[in-house]
Formats: sequence, structure tokens, C-alpha cells
Amino acid sequence: MPPTVFEFGYLCSDKDEGDVQGYTVIPDADFRYLEESCLTEDNSGFNQLMMPRIKRGSRLLQVQNFVGVIFVPSGNHIEVLPKTGLESEFGETTYEEARSTLLTMLQALGEFRHIQLDNAGLKSLKMPLLEVFISRFLDNVNSIVKRGLKRDYVGQEDNLLVKKGKLNMSGQLRHNSVTKHRFYCEFDEYVENRPVNRLLKTAMLTVQGYCRNHSNLKLLRELLFAFDVVPNSLHTKQDFDSVRLDRGMQYYKPALAWAKLILGASSPISMKGEAGAPSLLFPMEAVFEAFVAKTLQSQLHDGYSLRTQARAEKLVTHHVETGNSRDLFTLKPDLMIEKAGSPTCVLDTKWKRINPESTNKFDLSQADFYQMFAYGEKYLEGKGKLVLIYPKTDKFASPIEGHFAFSKDLTLWVLPFDIKKNGASQLILPDASSLSKEIICSAA
Repeated sequence: MPPTVFEFGYLCSDKDEGDVQGYTVIPDADFRYLEESCLTEDNSGFNQLMMPRIKRGSRLLQVQNFVGVIFVPSGNHIEVLPKTGLESEFGETTYEEARSTLLTMLQALGEFRHIQLDNAGLKSLKMPLLEVFISRFLDNVNSIVKRGLKRDYVGQEDNLLVKKGKLNMSGQLRHNSVTKHRFYCEFDEYVENRPVNRLLKTAMLTVQGYCRNHSNLKLLRELLFAFDVVPNSLHTKQDFDSVRLDRGMQYYKPALAWAKLILGASSPISMKGEAGAPSLLFPMEAVFEAFVAKTLQSQLHDGYSLRTQARAEKLVTHHVETGNSRDLFTLKPDLMIEKAGSPTCVLDTKWKRINPESTNKFDLSQADFYQMFAYGEKYLEGKGKLVLIYPKTDKFASPIEGHFAFSKDLTLWVLPFDIKKNGASQLILPDASSLSKEIICSAA
């Protein structure tokens, strides 16, 4: 099993002599590579991913709010799982629960809408996250092989014993001035060598070096045999730009989406180290926002519609004496509910823990309230409803009682979002509130 760390957890070197209890230990070479990378100014991807720390006498790297898989030059990888809001009944987050919840939420992202979590899939959650990704990718490629690889006419040049296609005179004079029994020809062949097939094969060869699961390796070998006549992609960006899924090729879409992620063409954050393999990392705020948006669509009363970051108002306008003006500081809420084209409710998702029993203002952030107040003034003109959405936890299982009033016409609710793996996820609403009566249904 690869080293596994939870969101905001710590990585330490296996050569560290300090107190490493509670930290995820990784090989010293991998630790030094990651440490040097996140201290390098021009490597902004790693700067976002982790921060160097010293704690209890140990040099550490604290993973930030990204989840997924980090590749390192040694050929190893590190699994990063979400922690916030994913506690078991015993107060601890298990790898299987966190992995399952993450995969459920990733289905809301466009690149991962092809993930299926059927009964067989749920059993595979004991596998490392990377093996789950590889399994889903190979299943989609296998579906293509069963239906048949699409062919295309590809221009060829060759020196043949029998004339085929059109004779290339310059090639004939160059190659066959002595061997006159040959023909240097230009011709088209109907072959599997088309960009989309080259990309799928290259993606399979990429994951081959990281795959350890026996079932995945067996299927991978079978699929590579089926792609034997297809060459590797020498220029993946050019091939992605050239891909055209013709009519009748829609069954290629899921596997192609995975290939884009594996080859680093569409990963939310793709960092290539010396190993040349991109890391598949996802910012949890974006994952949570996408999942809430997808679920909330079905929870609205008739007549209401949901927009996701559709508009962008500015906080202030800077005026100068010459008459010129410039808008500054973009205000872009995560979600907005509209009726007949007019905004009625602004919602913002926060992937954080809060505790309604806390004496410190429920563990709520004053900055978040300033942000919501600005949304209310700019988008609702000071009259309407605002909602802050946090993941449901054992301590935050129901809405904070009552609401917060910026004025008599501008009110805010703090609500939990229940993430369930059986498709019954929903935003939990306060009983008998104007919010549930007018805008959002109490059950999905």
C-alpha cells in the first residue's frame, strides 16, 4: 500500500530521528524532493500543495487542501484523502470511508463524471486511490476494445515490390535508380493509427509503471495486446488537439477523459517532477462546490434555477478626476438561485469544520461574513437571503438555530450539507424557515 496522508496531515522522512508519531513516513529521497520543490520559488504548484513545518523536533511537510495522488521521481506515489466532515461513528476517518466519499464527490466534476460506484466498485475501495483510478480507466478502454477500435485512412509512403496508390517520382528517382523492380508509392491505409487510439495506448503505458494490483495488471496486458498495432503518441498535445470523435464514437469519451487526466492535459493541478508523471490533485473547495451544485439542482422549488459563478460584480469602482474609472475586487459567489432571471438567494460553500457548540462564535469566520455581506449588497441590493454551506459532521449535523440578520431585509443561514454515497446527499434545511418554504425543498 502507498503512504496515505489526510488533508492537512503531515509527511516526514524515514530518516528523521524526532518524534514522528502521528505523521505519515515516506522515503527520505521522496521527502527531500518534495521539500526542495515546495521551497523553490518558481514551482508554484508545490507551493500550493504543501508547506514546510518543524514540529516536535521533526522536519515536516504539511499537505494543504488538495486531495488525490502525488507522484515522486522514485516511482512511488502518495495518496492524499479528505478529512473534513468524513468521520466514522467512532470519531475517526477510515481510508475506505474517505476514499468512497471522495470518489462520490468527484463524479460532480466534468472529468470524473464517468466514475461508477456500483457494488463491485465499492469493494475496490480497499484498493489505493490510484488503483481505483486505473481500474476505472481500464474498464472504459475495455469497453472500446469490445466494440472495436475505430480506424481511419492514414497517408503512407513506402518502397514496395508492387505498385500501390500513386507513384512518388522524386522518391522513385532517389531510392530506385538502381533497383528498378521497386516502386516508391504514396497510398492511404485504413488502420487503427489515429490520434485518439495513440493517446489511449500512451495513457495505458503511463499507468503501467505505477500499477500494482493483480487484476489491473492482467487487464492492462490484455488491452495493450489489443493496441499492439497502434504506435505511441509522440506529441500528446498535438494529438489531443487533433482528436475528432466522429459520429458513432461517443463510447470513446469516458476513456478519453481519463487519458486527459492521466497525461496531464486536464488535471485541476498538474505538477510534473523529474519522473515526468503528473500528479492527480483536486482542490477540495472546488470538489465540494461542484458536488453541492449538482445535488442542489434537484432540491429547488418549481420556478427557481441555480447558477454557478455566472456573474462577477465588483466590490468598488475607482474614480479619478480625469473622468476615468476602474472596477476593482471581483465578487464571485459560488452559487446563486434565481427566479425569473432575478437573483433571490446567494450561497457560498466552505470546506471547513464548524462547531455550533463552540463559545467562539460557532467557529465561524468573520471574513466569511464580510464576504457574504458584500454579496448581499451587490447581488441582492441589500434585500434577500444568503446561505453559508459547510459539510455535515458529527458536531454540525443540523442547521445553526435561527438566522443571522445583516438588516431586516438581508438574512443569512448557516447550513450543513450531508454527503451520502447512496445518492441521497442533500442540503439540510431549518424547519419551517422562509428559506425552505419558498426556495429550497427539505428533501432531495
